[in-house]
Amino acid sequence: MAKPLPVLLVVLVLLLAALQYKLWYGSGGQHEVAALTAQVKTQVAENRRLQARNDALAAEVADLKAGGEAVEERARSELGMVKPGEIFYRVIDGAQAAPASAAPAGEAAPQP
Repeated sequence: MAKPLPVLLVVLVLLLAALQYKLWYGSGGQHEVAALTAQVKTQVAENRRLQARNDALAAEVADLKAGGEAVEERARSELGMVKPGEIFYRVIDGAQAAPASAAPAGEAAPQP
């Protein structure tokens, strides 16, 4: 008759091995938990970025509702509006300006 202790020990070791395998590699195991933790960190960072953007937009809306200065500033910058009596100057960057040697359309280039 075989002693029950070695058989019980083998069964317990196999059960422990099966539970360890499930813990590390099974569904809901350590790899999946690590992946979900990384995903949560990424989502938290994205949420912070979007919340900052939303706060800035809410402040801009409140500023536009509260006073005319913000509306005037926006009309000047986006629509190019000027007040009566003001002189509008347009400054063109040298890199964006057309070359000086190019003749305007419809005019002939000077002859040497």
